[in-house]
Amino acid sequence: MFTGIITGVGSITKIENLGANENFGKSLTIQAPTGYLSDVGLGDSIALNGACMTVTTFDVGANQFTIDISAESLSKTAGLDQAARINLEKALRAHDRLGGHIVSGHVDGVGEVTHFALIGESWELRILCPPSLAKFLATKGSATINGVSLTTNTVQDVAGGCEISINLIPHTIENTALGELKVGSHVNLEIDLIARYVERMLGK
Repeated sequence: MFTGIITGVGSITKIENLGANENFGKSLTIQAPTGYLSDVGLGDSIALNGACMTVTTFDVGANQFTIDISAESLSKTAGLDQAARINLEKALRAHDRLGGHIVSGHVDGVGEVTHFALIGESWELRILCPPSLAKFLATKGSATINGVSLTTNTVQDVAGGCEISINLIPHTIENTALGELKVGSHVNLEIDLIARYVERMLGK
């Protein structure tokens, strides 16, 4: 379980195939911030751009850890098959503050950035979300974008899906990897957990 409050920004520095073809996954080496792994153990969960992964090896001195990601997970996520900066969040502990919202680390879909521009002191980010997620998105509701808990300003049904608009304050730009997005970038989306259960109950 996570909160969508990013605890560090890392970089995928090495990608190795786990097999000879596309049916196999990959092993990723991630460079973490200094001291980030001081309380991490083998088998711990760390979300990479919103996708929950398991630590398979780690080197505290080098600030590096590895994870194995399956071909299935690669096909359902964005940005985990290339060298890039990524958002990191360690799993929630029982005594931690819930500063964002309840996040499971399970990617529900991949969206595409349609607009990213500076407005005043903040940045406006618009994302085209898959039609299947439209019913779970609401104005002033919560959504997780590449692992970051954010509030939707507007939600509009459009051809090809649903477009959400979000404001990113300077703190978010400075302390996450979202500032590197551009029009056409693909992002991992996770809908609000409560919305998921409400839809299930009302669908009965």
